[in-house]
Amino acid sequence: MAIWTRDLKTETNLTDAAINKCIKNLLNSSHIKEVVHVQQKGRKHYIAAEFEPSKEITGGSWYVNGDLDTTFIDELKNLCLKIIRKLKVATADGVYDFFKANRLTNTECTSQQVSEILRSMVLDNMIIDVKSTGLGEYHSIPVGQVCYRCPPGDLNKGPKTGALVSIPCGICPRIRECTPDGLISPTTCVYYTKWLDF
Repeated sequence: MAIWTRDLKTETNLTDAAINKCIKNLLNSSHIKEVVHVQQKGRKHYIAAEFEPSKEITGGSWYVNGDLDTTFIDELKNLCLKIIRKLKVATADGVYDFFKANRLTNTECTSQQVSEILRSMVLDNMIIDVKSTGLGEYHSIPVGQVCYRCPPGDLNKGPKTGALVSIPCGICPRIRECTPDGLISPTTCVYYTKWLDF
């Protein structure tokens, strides 16, 4: 953990000039080093030279010198999206293994970083996360494991549309449960009624 200069002054009861002189001497002799605190950029924090600052101070692997590394993040997002488009369905470990096997970036990235990028892509609606059923496209992924895929119609071409998209039944998620005399039916469907009123 790093210490702030004001905390040094409070703890030692020394004058500003004495603290600054001590800090300067310790910096010149490489006993301490200054670190950038991502949450308190205006404050000078110091740490012993042999220690590495914690993630709470540096911001973790996503920050460089106290600034968010948006270039690296965007590069990873684009690469993850390309990999998922190529593989159709992939787990976080699968994407990471693809990174390692093909050496897609100049910068080293960890499995944890890839997982964080994939979660942020889900929140940005770039990809969707689903649980594997073990069937069809998911045959190589164990049942119940979280995997990622592109949203329907993505695949770099824009949305795919067919003839049934223009009517509510064509895009209804409950179409398999819809029967003429069932609980879900064309006579009780609010979407169908709205479409007919149009």
